[in-house]
Amino acid sequence: MTARAAELRDQGVDVITLSAGEPDFDTPSAISEAGIRAILYGRTKYTPVPGIRPLREAICNVFSRDHGLDYGIDQITVGCGAKQVVFNALFASLDPGEEVVIPTPCWVSYPDMVALAGGKPVLVPCDEFHGFKLRPEALEATITPHTKWLMLNSPCNPTGAVYTQGELVALAAVLRGHPHVHVLSDDIYEKLTYNAAFATMAAVAPDLYERTLTVNGVSKADAMTGWRVGYGAGPLSLIKAMNLVQGQTSSHTSSISQYAAIEALSGGRNHIKEFASAFLERRDLVVAKLNQAEGLSCRVPDGAFYVFPSCAGVISKRTPDGKVIETDTDFAMYLLDAFAVAVVPGSGFMASPYIRMSYASSLEDLTRACDRIIAACAALS
Repeated sequence: MTARAAELRDQGVDVITLSAGEPDFDTPSAISEAGIRAILYGRTKYTPVPGIRPLREAICNVFSRDHGLDYGIDQITVGCGAKQVVFNALFASLDPGEEVVIPTPCWVSYPDMVALAGGKPVLVPCDEFHGFKLRPEALEATITPHTKWLMLNSPCNPTGAVYTQGELVALAAVLRGHPHVHVLSDDIYEKLTYNAAFATMAAVAPDLYERTLTVNGVSKADAMTGWRVGYGAGPLSLIKAMNLVQGQTSSHTSSISQYAAIEALSGGRNHIKEFASAFLERRDLVVAKLNQAEGLSCRVPDGAFYVFPSCAGVISKRTPDGKVIETDTDFAMYLLDAFAVAVVPGSGFMASPYIRMSYASSLEDLTRACDRIIAACAALS
């Protein structure tokens, strides 16, 4: 999809890309200026593997202020984005063949990360009727003596699903019966919620604190994807093991980015409210328009900046040139080749037939893209 979109752009085609997993906003100026000051002040040397102390202190303060979670500085690790933190945790903890429960739809990297670390991804389909969220009975049925981790991503990429406090309480009740299972809570979209209050497992179930790793970062909420700063908080023994892995791979993330992240976490983060307000307006526009498209059905997501519409209604239909739409990948390629809109097939997120669309674009581009999708669906027979 990416290669084809680039090829079309090179041919002068006006491709509207709704596949990016990052905010379209610039990094707030105060954060960028903190990075510039770090360069000017010569803060460009190696740092400690877990991250500079002032940043880890700022992260401790965020967890305490926002969730009432108390972590010591040695329980914090900073990596090259939340992605590396997740990988470090899996690589540091999994023995060959140990299982990781992954509710699907899920972020594309989770299963491959588990496999690279020698583990076995166990995919648990979560249907749209239940909001694409893991049910307690499904979790109970999936856990085996070999289960090491449950991975939770809320708000979720790609669905925008947000687990409520009550839903986490219900999952925690299951986990209490299986003390060998740990929780990896990927909260990277925490600040981007709309219809539901955010909750995280370590705060909801304090008795699971010692077997929960909470992962977060500044990429999404602070428009700092390219700065590559993520962090994790968890049991001291796990954090030490993760630091051993990181020490032999990346060593640490950019020193400049770390100083910018201190400003992001300590500077009030007033920009988040503006970002969320803009995303909410865009979400409502996209959902309303997609539900006008024949064959598409789009639920209202509670968080992140994606919609995940079902395209079941277009499967088996024919394009104007006679090609049958057999899969969500076929539909996504049809949208790109015939109507110059780039989306991501749901199969990449272990769920079909769906497509993921990011609404981290201007209202003008979103309007044009949705109008093209409506026309594309109308052209099918």
